[in-house]
Amino acid sequence: MKKNQLFHFCLFLFIFQPFGHSQEFSKQVSDFIAIQDSMVVFRNATVIDGTGGPIKYNQDIIIHNNKITAIGNTGKIVLPKNTKTIDASGKTLIPGLIMLHEHLFYAKPFDNNYKGTHMTNTFPQLYLAGGVTTLRTAGSLEANADLNVKNLIDRGRSLGPTIDVSTPHIEREGFIPQLQSLYGDENIENWMNYWFDKGITSVKVYNNITKEDLSTIIKVSHARNIRVTGHLCSITYREAAELGIDNLEHSFMASTDFVSDKPEDKCVFGEPSLNGLDENDPNLLDLMNFLIEKNVTLTYTPTVFEPFTNREVIPGGGKAALAPYLLEQMQAIYDQSINTKRDSLRLLSFKKEMKRVLKYHSLGGKITVGTDPTGSGKTIAGYSNQRLIELLIETGLDIEEAIKLATLNGAQYLQIEKETGTIEVGKEADLILIDGDLSKDVTAIRKMELIFKNGIGFDSKKIFASVNGKVGLY
Repeated sequence: MKKNQLFHFCLFLFIFQPFGHSQEFSKQVSDFIAIQDSMVVFRNATVIDGTGGPIKYNQDIIIHNNKITAIGNTGKIVLPKNTKTIDASGKTLIPGLIMLHEHLFYAKPFDNNYKGTHMTNTFPQLYLAGGVTTLRTAGSLEANADLNVKNLIDRGRSLGPTIDVSTPHIEREGFIPQLQSLYGDENIENWMNYWFDKGITSVKVYNNITKEDLSTIIKVSHARNIRVTGHLCSITYREAAELGIDNLEHSFMASTDFVSDKPEDKCVFGEPSLNGLDENDPNLLDLMNFLIEKNVTLTYTPTVFEPFTNREVIPGGGKAALAPYLLEQMQAIYDQSINTKRDSLRLLSFKKEMKRVLKYHSLGGKITVGTDPTGSGKTIAGYSNQRLIELLIETGLDIEEAIKLATLNGAQYLQIEKETGTIEVGKEADLILIDGDLSKDVTAIRKMELIFKNGIGFDSKKIFASVNGKVGLY
């Protein structure tokens, strides 16, 4: 065998070796593994289990391989001998976060135009460091790259969460050059089946789409048991719900239902019409009840809408992650934005949306969460996911319900709730160990120590530190 042939044969064996729970990891992954024992015991933890139920104190939890096998009051269950024991006194365990509006690209605004740059290396690592064990991309700029990243992570070659990959953003006449995906009389069914056959598992429709398009997209997707979400504009929420859409992005922030004389199938700016609505407005309540009746889930994304004034330059404290020239750019945007009329209007819109989301939740509406790292470029993977938990408390939820929205609700939407999303016996060991009592101080969410994904414990701080100064480059 020639030298070149031997190299490629060895590479084939390396990449395509079988993996189980005894999965072997590349050095890129193994460098960040803190715990890989087959049996792990957490002692004396505070547990917020993701069900929305009461917080449990002084709990012991046993993990065997990748499963949670026992949970009970400290000293009340038999602990196996010769196991890896973690003293969780003064610490909190929550399920791994399941976020439904994430991206693998970073927003780079330039001269009032928008460019997304794929963060193949940094964003998957940052998501895991920030406690995200499962995510949905909710629209892909580079769908093939997203699929490849997912597959590399699944095979233990790259570091990151489990990924539910969405189609490219489906629209016809967008203002972002990277997003336009449908042209003329292109066959939508053929286009979608192409992506489904490659492994895409979610569909994302965008601003400029017709009701006829959406009807076809939903029909084709549901025939393959794939759900459809949308950041809409040309189509109202009521119209989309009537057509059978599963999910609407940005809760009510993208709704154009209350724009007077809205042209059919045309995108218009809807935010001013929302700012005039009280959360108890009869027309808004009617829409909410209609969405609930149609079983439509809303994905709430407060981090991307967070105002600048009296808040962080990078939500969640992620300034260290940005490449220096981008941090300088973001600081300039921040300095120009604070204490302006525009930012005060942004705060008004932000607070009103919090009330609308709380109302929808109180009526029994289904809500999932995500961060949408786009916008001005201040929303950074991982850091923004931790910040999101803080914003759920600011919205008015208690910590038990906030964690449920960020874990179980996402699992239910993705139909994986039997495997993950809560801390329960029999489920996968997707867990976050936090240094502090999250029930007393929500900012402890920023003190993640260990992220367990499928029973493997990763060092959160080490991952964060490894990508400092690299976001925007890689």
